[in-house]
Amino acid sequence: MKTLVFVLCLGLFQATHADALDDARAALEKGDYEAAIELLKPIAEQGNTEAQHNMGFMYDQGLGVQRDYHKAIEWYRKAAEQGYAEAQYNLGGMYLNGLGVSQDFKEAVKWFRKVAEQGFPYAQNNLGVMYANGQGVPKNFVQAYAWFDLAASQGDDGGAENRDMVAKQMTPNEIADAKELARAYADRYYQE
Repeated sequence: MKTLVFVLCLGLFQATHADALDDARAALEKGDYEAAIELLKPIAEQGNTEAQHNMGFMYDQGLGVQRDYHKAIEWYRKAAEQGYAEAQYNLGGMYLNGLGVSQDFKEAVKWFRKVAEQGFPYAQNNLGVMYANGQGVPKNFVQAYAWFDLAASQGDDGGAENRDMVAKQMTPNEIADAKELARAYADRYYQE
């Protein structure tokens, strides 16, 4: 009987979170950022990754709160460490640009790679840029082309433009290697 009660309470707890998240999303859409913060904070503090990411974004952008990159990093990191892709991407951007942390290209690459491997084209493009410029990783046009190609294959125009630009600096053999690498990445990361 105790197990049944626990399961019922857990279901009620999850439904309450879902309702509060829905209310917070509605408040965000209306631009009522103060209400969104009030709804999100308790859920974020209990470990909900979407709420944590949204708290980070609100501090990052100064929506309903004073802009505070340190608090943004704190909330992004909580969600990112639990695998929340958007938080991983934003955390990578914070390290790339030195917002709330010392600029750290290696750390930016770490977070962009995590989300790129989940199939996010903007992160794939950013990772390609890091390889093309040798930021946080050794400069490698084959790697850059492969990541740009993955982003482009998902409709990212920036990835397509960057792929074509880096190709101008590559030999035909390097381009062939990069295309093969892009196919291998696609097979590895897009398996269902």
